[in-house]
Amino acid sequence: MSSAAPVINRHFLNKEESFMYDREANFPMEDTRNEARIEFTEKGMQHLSSRRCEIIKLSRSSALIGILTQFQLPQNFYLDIPSARIPLIGCLLRRVHANNIIEARFLRLLSERDLNRIFVYSTNPNHRNRTLDIYR
Repeated sequence: MSSAAPVINRHFLNKEESFMYDREANFPMEDTRNEARIEFTEKGMQHLSSRRCEIIKLSRSSALIGILTQFQLPQNFYLDIPSARIPLIGCLLRRVHANNIIEARFLRLLSERDLNRIFVYSTNPNHRNRTLDIYR
Protein backbone atom coordinates (compact mmCIF):
# COMPACT_ATOMS: atom_id res chain seq x y z
CA MET A 1 0.00 0.00 0.00
CA SER A 2 1.21 3.45 -0.82
CA SER A 3 0.67 6.24 1.63
CA ALA A 4 0.26 9.03 -0.89
CA ALA A 5 -1.44 12.10 0.45
CA PRO A 6 -4.57 13.18 -1.42
CA VAL A 7 -4.03 16.06 -3.81
CA ILE A 8 -6.15 19.08 -3.02
CA ASN A 9 -6.94 21.29 -5.98
CA ARG A 10 -6.34 24.90 -5.05
CA HIS A 11 -7.97 27.59 -7.07
CA PHE A 12 -7.52 31.32 -6.52
CA LEU A 13 -11.26 31.77 -5.93
CA ASN A 14 -11.06 29.48 -2.89
CA LYS A 15 -8.80 31.93 -1.08
CA GLU A 16 -9.85 35.06 0.72
CA GLU A 17 -11.41 37.89 -1.25
CA SER A 18 -8.54 40.36 -0.92
CA PHE A 19 -6.33 37.97 -2.90
CA MET A 20 -8.63 38.50 -5.84
CA TYR A 21 -8.10 42.26 -5.67
CA ASP A 22 -4.34 41.85 -5.29
CA ARG A 23 -4.23 40.09 -8.68
CA GLU A 24 -5.50 43.22 -10.42
CA ALA A 25 -3.12 45.72 -11.93
CA ASN A 26 -2.02 48.46 -9.59
CA PHE A 27 -2.44 52.03 -10.74
CA PRO A 28 0.27 54.61 -9.94
CA MET A 29 -0.26 56.47 -6.67
CA GLU A 30 -0.33 60.25 -6.72
CA ASP A 31 0.30 62.55 -3.76
CA THR A 32 -2.74 64.35 -2.46
CA ARG A 33 -4.05 65.80 0.79
CA ASN A 34 -7.80 65.54 1.33
CA GLU A 35 -9.88 65.39 4.48
CA ALA A 36 -12.03 62.27 4.64
CA ARG A 37 -13.95 60.00 7.00
CA ILE A 38 -13.66 56.27 7.63
CA GLU A 39 -17.07 54.77 8.41
CA PHE A 40 -17.59 51.27 9.78
CA THR A 41 -19.83 49.23 12.06
CA GLU A 42 -18.55 48.42 15.52
CA LYS A 43 -19.08 44.96 17.02
CA GLY A 44 -21.85 44.05 14.60
CA MET A 45 -24.02 47.01 15.56
CA GLN A 46 -26.47 48.58 13.15
CA HIS A 47 -25.16 52.15 13.23
CA LEU A 48 -22.01 53.40 11.51
CA SER A 49 -19.12 54.80 13.50
CA SER A 50 -16.89 57.33 11.82
CA ARG A 51 -13.34 58.57 12.32
CA ARG A 52 -11.67 61.53 10.68
CA CYS A 53 -8.68 60.82 8.47
CA GLU A 54 -6.59 62.30 5.69
CA ILE A 55 -5.89 60.80 2.27
CA ILE A 56 -2.15 61.02 1.65
CA LYS A 57 -1.79 59.15 -1.66
CA LEU A 58 -4.45 58.04 -4.08
CA SER A 59 -4.86 55.93 -7.21
CA ARG A 60 -7.89 54.57 -9.06
CA SER A 61 -7.73 51.30 -7.11
CA SER A 62 -6.25 52.13 -3.68
CA ALA A 63 -5.33 54.81 -1.16
CA LEU A 64 -2.86 55.57 1.63
CA ILE A 65 -4.78 57.03 4.57
CA GLY A 66 -3.39 58.78 7.62
CA ILE A 67 -5.34 58.59 10.88
CA LEU A 68 -4.86 60.62 14.04
CA THR A 69 -5.07 57.87 16.66
CA GLN A 70 -4.81 54.11 16.61
CA PHE A 71 -8.08 52.21 16.85
CA GLN A 72 -9.30 48.78 15.87
CA LEU A 73 -10.30 49.03 12.22
CA PRO A 74 -12.31 46.20 10.62
CA GLN A 75 -11.30 44.52 7.35
CA ASN A 76 -14.17 46.19 5.45
CA PHE A 77 -15.05 49.88 5.79
CA TYR A 78 -16.31 52.87 3.82
CA LEU A 79 -14.32 55.94 2.82
CA ASP A 80 -16.30 59.18 2.57
CA ILE A 81 -14.79 62.29 0.92
CA PRO A 82 -17.24 65.13 1.70
CA SER A 83 -15.31 67.99 0.03
CA ALA A 84 -15.40 66.22 -3.35
CA ARG A 85 -18.96 64.95 -2.71
CA ILE A 86 -17.97 61.31 -3.11
CA PRO A 87 -19.92 59.22 -0.59
CA LEU A 88 -19.15 55.77 0.78
CA ILE A 89 -16.45 54.10 -1.30
CA GLY A 90 -16.20 50.47 -0.20
CA CYS A 91 -12.68 49.51 0.95
CA LEU A 92 -10.71 46.48 2.07
CA LEU A 93 -7.95 46.91 4.63
CA ARG A 94 -4.62 45.75 3.20
CA ARG A 95 -2.05 46.83 5.78
CA VAL A 96 -1.75 49.00 8.90
CA HIS A 97 1.63 50.62 9.47
CA ALA A 98 3.06 51.54 12.89
CA ASN A 99 2.98 55.28 12.11
CA ASN A 100 -0.85 55.35 11.84
CA ILE A 101 -0.95 54.97 8.07
CA ILE A 102 -3.43 52.56 6.47
CA GLU A 103 -3.25 50.98 3.03
CA ALA A 104 -6.73 50.37 1.62
CA ARG A 105 -7.95 48.80 -1.62
CA PHE A 106 -11.21 50.03 -3.19
CA LEU A 107 -13.93 47.53 -4.07
CA ARG A 108 -14.51 49.36 -7.35
CA LEU A 109 -12.22 51.47 -9.49
CA LEU A 110 -12.63 55.22 -9.19
CA SER A 111 -13.57 56.92 -12.42
CA GLU A 112 -11.32 59.58 -13.92
CA ARG A 113 -14.02 62.13 -13.15
CA ASP A 114 -14.09 61.22 -9.44
CA LEU A 115 -10.29 61.16 -9.28
CA ASN A 116 -10.08 64.61 -10.87
CA ARG A 117 -12.74 65.93 -8.49
CA ILE A 118 -10.72 64.69 -5.50
CA PHE A 119 -7.55 66.34 -6.84
CA VAL A 120 -9.37 69.66 -7.41
CA TYR A 121 -10.27 69.82 -3.71
CA SER A 122 -6.81 68.68 -2.57
CA THR A 123 -4.61 71.02 -0.52
CA ASN A 124 -1.45 69.53 -2.00
CA PRO A 125 0.56 72.16 -3.94
CA ASN A 126 0.91 69.79 -6.92
CA HIS A 127 -2.84 70.11 -7.60
CA ARG A 128 -3.05 73.88 -7.29
CA ASN A 129 -3.83 74.54 -10.96
CA ARG A 130 -6.47 71.79 -11.43
CA THR A 131 -9.94 72.89 -12.38
CA LEU A 132 -13.28 71.13 -12.21
CA ASP A 133 -14.81 70.26 -15.59
CA ILE A 134 -18.53 70.87 -15.11
CA TYR A 135 -19.54 69.79 -18.62
CA ARG A 136 -18.72 66.11 -18.16
